[in-house]
Amino acid sequence: MDILPEIRAAFAPTGRLRASINLGNPILAGRNAAGEPAGVSIDLAREFARRIGLELELVVFDTAGKSVDAVTAESADIGFFAVDPVRGAGIRFTAPYVLIEGAYLVRQDSPLRENDEVDRAGHRVVVGKGSAYDLYLTRELKQAEIVRAPSSPAVVETFLAQNLEVAAGVKQQLEADAQRVGGVRLLPGRFMVIRQAMGLPKGRDARAAAFLVAFVEDMKASGFVAEAMKRHGIQGASVAPPEAPPTF
Repeated sequence: MDILPEIRAAFAPTGRLRASINLGNPILAGRNAAGEPAGVSIDLAREFARRIGLELELVVFDTAGKSVDAVTAESADIGFFAVDPVRGAGIRFTAPYVLIEGAYLVRQDSPLRENDEVDRAGHRVVVGKGSAYDLYLTRELKQAEIVRAPSSPAVVETFLAQNLEVAAGVKQQLEADAQRVGGVRLLPGRFMVIRQAMGLPKGRDARAAAFLVAFVEDMKASGFVAEAMKRHGIQGASVAPPEAPPTF
């Protein structure tokens, strides 16, 4: 692919493409048997670096908040995030490539049965600090109190240790935790759809942003995202539908 030098320079001012990776979302990234980062977002980062002709450097974090901060501060060049207006202050997002459900978890003996029963006075909802559902529930919950765990994988441990009423997070993570700890259950349905997209620092060249948008649309249309999800055994998430490119 013929890439304009100024676009390549806009993506990698250091000469290498630094991709911010969040290991706190098991749908998108984790570590393989050798302890190396692996997952859908890593596959996308490698393919993007290959297409643009740059050496890839993975900048790995344990939480979404740290990953967002790295791209906002331009200590990373691209990243993989849930779209959120707060994050949009410093990041230009593509359309989503994967849709993930956010769910609530409660104890087996909890009186809560439906999602709309959660936002009540006296209920404490634990979230991963800086996660997409932290940002969303901070806006949406009017009566329940939000308690922030240090990371998404620590949500259920915090929920149990502090005897809280509700845990909130990525549905697949909560399902895995429920099987592991026992005595808990998920409320039916979902409280939000998490739109996972790629992004770059907002101050970068608009042509670079448009290039990244086109890349994500091609990855969806070509089947690359679906194949990556299958290869990594991801269930419960779906490839996002195509979207018209935004005007930057």
